[in-house]
Amino acid sequence: MEQVATKRRVLGQVMICNGCCCGRTEKGRPGIPLDRLKSRWKEEKLLKSIQLTITGCLGPCDIANVVSIQTPDGPVWFGGIEEEALYDDLLEWAIASRNQDKLLELPANLMPYRFERFQ
Repeated sequence: MEQVATKRRVLGQVMICNGCCCGRTEKGRPGIPLDRLKSRWKEEKLLKSIQLTITGCLGPCDIANVVSIQTPDGPVWFGGIEEEALYDDLLEWAIASRNQDKLLELPANLMPYRFERFQ
């Protein structure tokens, strides 16, 4: 059987949870600027290099606003992303990574939100 392969080479993927808890302001959770992120990702033509995926529940549901960044070295997980500025930093990181054609170091101000998903 022939191995499945993709023709598109991407550097990474940003997955933003929009499931049962994340971004659910009606449940008292902080919002997520999804429309603005999707619009800017499209304007910057980032999808060909760093994909943006708005997902259903990524878990863990006790942490609001989970973001998982898929890299060739494995996923990096962040939780509690409540400030719009942090999403802006993700966008700027994606633009800079695309411009240099490699994944750059993730923004330092995101690191306090990093967690290990599976321990």
